[in-house]
Amino acid sequence: MNFVEDIQIGIQQAFQQIFTLNIPLSAIQLQPTHQKFEGSHTFVTFPFVKSCQQSPEQVAYQLGSWLQAHTTLVADFNVVQGFLNLRLLDSVWLNELAILGEDENFGYLPSNGERIVVEFSSPNTNKPLHLGHLRNNFLGDALANILQAVGYQVHKVNLVNDRGIHICKSMVAYQHWGQGETPASTGMKGDHLVGKYYVKFDQVHQKQVAKLYTQQTPILQEAQDMLQKWEAGDPTVVALWKKMNSWVYQGFDTTYQQLGITFDKTYYESQTYLLGKQIVAEGLTKDVFYQQADGSIWVDLTAAGLDQKLVLRTDGTAVYLTQDIGAADLRYQDYCFDKAIYVVGNEQDYHFEVLKKVLEKLGRTYAPQIMHLSYGMVDLPTGRMKSREGTIVDADNLIASMIDTAAMHTQELGKIKEFSSQEAQQLYHMLAMGALKYFLLRVDAKKRLLFDPNASIDFQGDTGTFIQYTHARIAAMLRKAGEKSLVAAQRRNSSTMPLQAMEQVLISQLCQFPGKIQAAAASLAPAVIAQYTIDLAKAFNRLYAELPILYAPVAEQKHLRIYLAKSVARTIRRAMSLLGIEVPERM
Repeated sequence: MNFVEDIQIGIQQAFQQIFTLNIPLSAIQLQPTHQKFEGSHTFVTFPFVKSCQQSPEQVAYQLGSWLQAHTTLVADFNVVQGFLNLRLLDSVWLNELAILGEDENFGYLPSNGERIVVEFSSPNTNKPLHLGHLRNNFLGDALANILQAVGYQVHKVNLVNDRGIHICKSMVAYQHWGQGETPASTGMKGDHLVGKYYVKFDQVHQKQVAKLYTQQTPILQEAQDMLQKWEAGDPTVVALWKKMNSWVYQGFDTTYQQLGITFDKTYYESQTYLLGKQIVAEGLTKDVFYQQADGSIWVDLTAAGLDQKLVLRTDGTAVYLTQDIGAADLRYQDYCFDKAIYVVGNEQDYHFEVLKKVLEKLGRTYAPQIMHLSYGMVDLPTGRMKSREGTIVDADNLIASMIDTAAMHTQELGKIKEFSSQEAQQLYHMLAMGALKYFLLRVDAKKRLLFDPNASIDFQGDTGTFIQYTHARIAAMLRKAGEKSLVAAQRRNSSTMPLQAMEQVLISQLCQFPGKIQAAAASLAPAVIAQYTIDLAKAFNRLYAELPILYAPVAEQKHLRIYLAKSVARTIRRAMSLLGIEVPERM
């Protein structure tokens, strides 16, 4: 039981004693007190005035008076209309600070025995990862960390789109214009080399469209023919496919390593589409699907408010829906999950409605447990990115640019004079990744995002870099405290010095950490953790600027503030690790 529950129980008892009302604990909700008023927790009385047969102010005043007289929680209170604002005793805050300091797993919940699969990344093997993929990867990785923190057994999986017409487009262009070049001969990363030919295909296709006034161009027909040959197992086509995909995988691995992204398992659509075709055959026998005269196979979802969807083309080749059906079954066989979360952009919202409904019609018991974390696209000041036109922001180039920017800012501030060259490079990479991840995670996933590289790495703004700098500042201060033989000490309920308002605020924010993790998990929203962490860092910096810590005039204050700073640093580390961000010990 924590102090918030103690307050709720106190209010419940007050209702019973004063008004002879039995109010369920679940109905007694506390909220943070508005900054204009004194206090930390507010109870709203309006829902209870009818039962109490008194005005909201009268109810609030009587509850506050009872709590102050009969509990060891409330130091004072004030009433604003029907809002009861409570100021807690210093002993409550000191007790909570001691508890969180003693809890090695503070913020984290024990295992709940449930399994969750989080699918994210899902790149195509016809192009390198780009800025849009970064938001996807960071959301998926952070969400997996958060869900694990609240007790789920989490499996991170990646479904690679390694087959289909878009893959064949790169292959056709390479056959025409590649002249045998390889990543080794060109010095290009494999995913960049293959992506070059995807762009080349579109350029030729558009020229043919302009000349022939039709979208069904000769080069597009070549790609469609190649897809049929691939599905038929043509050895020449399959050999080219394997070679070009191997180049891409090597490129992906390098990028994932830079990003700090790992997976428990990687699936490939070249495998899942086969299982999908088997399931389509099964569904035909159960009248889930139907076949048209041209041989194509469809599913009718109009009764569910959707439309009729193709699952196999006339030539027998599979579509995305087919392979996703197979992937869902395979994933359930592997993990027998309680929930499966797909991290995919909002342009696929309808697709996942269809997938879920098809799986329900197929009688898959896991279908209701499928969830789609839909996120908004990432835009640039110049507009939307388009892979086939070559207007994407390449992830590798962006990472390199962010590292250069981090180096420039850090050197300008003169913060690395004692660093070796290797240590400096590690710091630049840490700052770059922190800036990039935080910028893409701090905004609600559902919102479209305009990316500004310069704003993301500001040492003073609402950035990951500011949070990292705050942690390094605390670490430096703690090292200095150690040199002075100053200890972080805090004894529960024994302080004779009154807490300053900023100390109370900081302890209150630390106490909110477990609830913020649970809220982020419940809403599938890493942005909740991002906002919490920046607020915590700002609160510490306000205290640091206005109250002496190492040079506090009274020893008890000095030791308490060191203890408080140590708790803030630990919470920042934990919160940032949930977002997949490292924090430096020195800058």
